[in-house]
Amino acid sequence: MAEEAQIAGAVRSNSGADSVSAGAMSYLQDEKSDFDVVPALNLGDLDITTDEFILDEVDIHIQANLEDDLVKEALKTGVDLRQYSKQVETELQRIEQVSIKDYIKESQNIASLHNQITACDSILERMEGMLSSFQSDLSSISSEIQTLQQQSVSMNMRLKNRQAVRSQLSQLVDELVVPSTMISVILDSPVTEQEFLEQLHELNSKINYAKELSFRETLACSDIQDIVDRLKIKAVSKIREFILQKIYSFRKPMTNYQIPQNTLLKYRFFYQFLLANERTVAKEIRDEYVDTMSKIYFSYFKSYSGRLLKVQRGAVLSPAELEGPILIPHAAQRGDSRYPYETLFRSQHYALLDNGCREFLFLSDFFMVAGNSALDLFNSIMGKTLSMFLKNLSTYLSDCYDSIAVFLCIHIILRFRAITAKRNIPALDKYWEAVLELLWPRFELILEMNIQSIRNTDPQKLGVLDTRPHYITRRYAEFSSAIVSINQTFPNERTNTLLGQLQIEVENFVLKMAAEFPSRRDQLIFLINNYDMMLSVLMERAADDSKEVEGFQQLLLARTQEFIEEILSPPFGGMIAFVKESEALMEKGQLDKLKNDEARITQLVRGFSSTWKQSVEALSQDVMRSFTNFKNGTSIIQGALTQLIQYYHGFHKVLSQPTFRSLAVRSELINLHHLMVEVKKHKPNF
Repeated sequence: MAEEAQIAGAVRSNSGADSVSAGAMSYLQDEKSDFDVVPALNLGDLDITTDEFILDEVDIHIQANLEDDLVKEALKTGVDLRQYSKQVETELQRIEQVSIKDYIKESQNIASLHNQITACDSILERMEGMLSSFQSDLSSISSEIQTLQQQSVSMNMRLKNRQAVRSQLSQLVDELVVPSTMISVILDSPVTEQEFLEQLHELNSKINYAKELSFRETLACSDIQDIVDRLKIKAVSKIREFILQKIYSFRKPMTNYQIPQNTLLKYRFFYQFLLANERTVAKEIRDEYVDTMSKIYFSYFKSYSGRLLKVQRGAVLSPAELEGPILIPHAAQRGDSRYPYETLFRSQHYALLDNGCREFLFLSDFFMVAGNSALDLFNSIMGKTLSMFLKNLSTYLSDCYDSIAVFLCIHIILRFRAITAKRNIPALDKYWEAVLELLWPRFELILEMNIQSIRNTDPQKLGVLDTRPHYITRRYAEFSSAIVSINQTFPNERTNTLLGQLQIEVENFVLKMAAEFPSRRDQLIFLINNYDMMLSVLMERAADDSKEVEGFQQLLLARTQEFIEEILSPPFGGMIAFVKESEALMEKGQLDKLKNDEARITQLVRGFSSTWKQSVEALSQDVMRSFTNFKNGTSIIQGALTQLIQYYHGFHKVLSQPTFRSLAVRSELINLHHLMVEVKKHKPNF
């Protein structure tokens, strides 16, 4: 059935194709009759009806149609192509009729669309005209903008030039104009008024500007030159009178000159104005100030130094007084107080430090000087006073043998020099150096004289011998500790060297004194007492690691050990000698040499057991009577008992050797632990 349907469709297709072909042929024949009357056209290369072209096109179409799937299917199934073509023709006609009906149905809309397109075309045409006109207008506006821009640049340049000229002209006019306010204030107002100071600044500016214009040969400045000169003369006159009045006020008795100095600092511009416009008057004021203050300082310090000498005494300056305020002589006299020279020296130079620093700062600020100029101006004021100080110090040192006072003065100056350096004020540096050049040689001379004095001392001329500390060693200890404690602040190698020489001479002196005693025991007691005393005094003030402390510690330790051996020898000498002899033989392996000393060993064992308590008690009492320092005596007793126990322990060790194990007397040895407990009972407590 399916095959029959396919055959029927193919037949219909062929029949349709035949009908279409027949219609096409009749149409072509009709058209041909029409074309026959038209003359032939020569199209040349544009002629597409040539046989070659048609054949080529036909081949292409045939090939394309053969590739079509539907055609392939029709060829395979054997469909009649003419019938199929006719069917297609019929379908095309039907579709054409439907399309025509649709066009007819939409004819009004198409006509309306046509009208709208026509209207839009006219509108666009008008817009094109408007845009063309706007474009031409923009071209003309662009040229106008360029013209305006050029005019703006030109006007801006002229404006800048006029502003530059205007600023210079306005400054010139302002500086050349002398307002009536300035004239009235300069002429009538007191110099202490703030308004006068302000107008003085303005006047100084106009004077400087007029000088500058005169160098340029500006004619306009001649119009105000006379007025400016008159105002300058008036201002200089008033300022001179004011400053001189303040300087003269310094001369009044009991005047605190720092108050008018502070007033002058408020008006320091006055001197600057004088220095710039009237140097003669500025020099006059400066010379008057130098002369006045030089006399004031000299009179003040001369009177102060003289009054300080009336409250002098011979004591030593304490550390608290070293940092205290300056002395007030009349208050000290009313309180009947007296002070050592170094206290007066400190007070005097502290006042100099305070006033000198303040004066140097005032000179640098008010007179506008710096460097060597400031130092020269300061020396012109303080020179007489400083010379007086140096002269008084030289007079005092010429017959001074108080080395501690001189050394304290040295360190006072070193401390004050550090203060001025911290304040960055070099005004007194040369003075400090001059003072130290006077103090150091004198101190070294006194110290060398002390060294020579101790070196030349004859012990036989010092009176009765005594094992207690000698007064010379006590004086040395106190002197050395004072110098060492002071020298720690500003260490000086030359001082340390001289102290080392003095220590050597003192040690030699102590040895010479000890040699005067007949027995070694008394010699050791004397040495230990003196070393202990000097060490105690030094450790109160000097550092524990100082050279002097370490030296005397070693000497004391050596003499103490020797003394312990000395006091143990009488009661326990036999046992000590036996222990030392036995230990020496044990090291050589020759202990058998003593195996025949049974009697000696028995005597030593029984003698120690029966007498050691009494011997220790007597030893303790003897030591406590021999030494002035109970703490030192206790230490010596403790060391002696410790050494005794060590010797007895060595005695035990020797008797435990094979050589002496068979000795019956070994059973009589005191237990070492028991001995230690008993010995502790004899240790004194202080």
